[in-house]
Amino acid sequence: MLLKMSSLFLRTLREDPAEAEVASHKLLVRAGYIRRAAPGIYTWLPLGLAVKARVEQIVREEMSNAGAQEVFFPALLPREPFEVTGRWTEYGDNLFRLQDRKKADYLLAPTHEEMFTLLVKDLYSSYKDLPLTLFQIQNKYRDEARPRAGLLRGREFVMKDAYSFDVTHEGLVKSYQAQRDAYESIFTRLGLEYVIVKADAGAMGGSASEEFLSPSPIGEDTFVRSAGGYAANVEAVTISAPAASSIEGKPVAETKSTPGTTSIDAVVSFAQENLGFTDITAASTLKHIVLAVTDVNKKRSLVVVAIPGDREMEPKRAEIVFAGCDVEPAGDEDFAKHPELVKGYIGPVKDGKQFLGEKAESKIKYLVDPRVVVGSSWVAGANTKDNHTFNLVFGRDFDADGVADLAEIKAGDPAPDGSGPLELARGIEIGHVFQLGKKYAEALDLKVLDENGKLVTVTMGSYGVGVTRIIAVLAEANNDDKGLIWPEAVAPADIHVVAAGKEDEVYETAERLASELQAKGKSVLLDDRLKVSPGVKFSDAELLGIPKILIVGRGLATGEVDIWDRRSGERRSVKVELAVAELA
Repeated sequence: MLLKMSSLFLRTLREDPAEAEVASHKLLVRAGYIRRAAPGIYTWLPLGLAVKARVEQIVREEMSNAGAQEVFFPALLPREPFEVTGRWTEYGDNLFRLQDRKKADYLLAPTHEEMFTLLVKDLYSSYKDLPLTLFQIQNKYRDEARPRAGLLRGREFVMKDAYSFDVTHEGLVKSYQAQRDAYESIFTRLGLEYVIVKADAGAMGGSASEEFLSPSPIGEDTFVRSAGGYAANVEAVTISAPAASSIEGKPVAETKSTPGTTSIDAVVSFAQENLGFTDITAASTLKHIVLAVTDVNKKRSLVVVAIPGDREMEPKRAEIVFAGCDVEPAGDEDFAKHPELVKGYIGPVKDGKQFLGEKAESKIKYLVDPRVVVGSSWVAGANTKDNHTFNLVFGRDFDADGVADLAEIKAGDPAPDGSGPLELARGIEIGHVFQLGKKYAEALDLKVLDENGKLVTVTMGSYGVGVTRIIAVLAEANNDDKGLIWPEAVAPADIHVVAAGKEDEVYETAERLASELQAKGKSVLLDDRLKVSPGVKFSDAELLGIPKILIVGRGLATGEVDIWDRRSGERRSVKVELAVAELA
């Protein structure tokens, strides 16, 4: 059946929605693809569903090519499997929890590892059944504290998640590579620019983890890359510690009065101008960050971390260092309970005593950046107001309880693999692949008999693609000041036919051409609206973003119609009888 704008459930908007911040959000709402139902929750309208169906079809085809089989789980799940794996607690406030009339606990699924694992356990028991890869395209739910940017960070979204099941790690590596290759095919077919970066597995667990990011100035992820091919999320970059040096012959540590110097810049300026330490820079100092860490048992404790003074803490890297815990800067109440923490003048241990001195009731853990190695010399607070200690040598004047790699990565830092200096960029996550290993299989007792008749634990992989997020990314990357310009692979129709005139012949010809194109296998959107001016129709065509537009208008008097390419902007006239052949 021909899709006609005269009957299509569609209203385009001339003004941006008030809550929209980014181009994709503004244009998808204005063009009538989605409508806001609640914060982070959207209703899909006919044209939006058409785009979504095309994205899903490409995903399904490439999953099938990679040997994966489709299943479909409920979104409403029981609490028990998530209790077994610990994620009922680990997900914290991000989980939508509810109870039925019998007071049994349920959740709206943020992901489905547990259910896939239990399904395979229920049906398979032998190595002969494996390898196996299953996938689904399903709604997911996460209670985002600050849903923003339309489809890019919502509370309800559609994701393709796939899981591989193998007997051996070698099998997992092969399954992982098959999915990784499929992802490259998916994003290439969608016309998406992407970068594959090393990532941290986070709450998912497992070993190898890579993200597919689409570079974008509005991206929520910062990643690094080098000219030599290294790429990683900032939280996954591992800093290589410099070589230790001898502590012999290093100047003696000395404490100096540094009044009013509670910032790194103030310390450096005062030392250079008043104390004669002309070679001191921010990188010579130690910045002490006091963190409040709350573990899964709700026990709150303070940790002091020393990082070079020319860097800030990267919150995502801190989440990895303290995985499974809530981490936040210490507040006024924390400092009030620990008057020995002198803001602006916190320093490390001295004279071999524990941090906070001999009389401290409970020791606060003290961690240092990987760059703080034996023999390295620093400037730091002296643990008393208006005083700093200079020439502090690690391994001689102070020690630490451990290393915490949570300082920000800066442009120009060396790549861990030696492939050159790093540059920083921003990107939007569109896919993630994990080698989960045996975490979920062990928790849920997924075992099969191997070829020797011995029970072995299955090893798993997990592979996610953000379907609705991809639509936003495509909209973000494919637009101009007039509206959307979809790649042909995902446009809601192949061709937009516009009847631009008042004469019956214009409408009759437009409908005839649309029907002929449809007979040639093309999907067509026909703008057959009466009493709507050509200017409005052209504006809507630009806004809707179908890349090929056929205009039937005043040129019909001389036997011509116009073909308009939204991507190139080219508009040319062709004979009516040639139009279908050119477009088909």
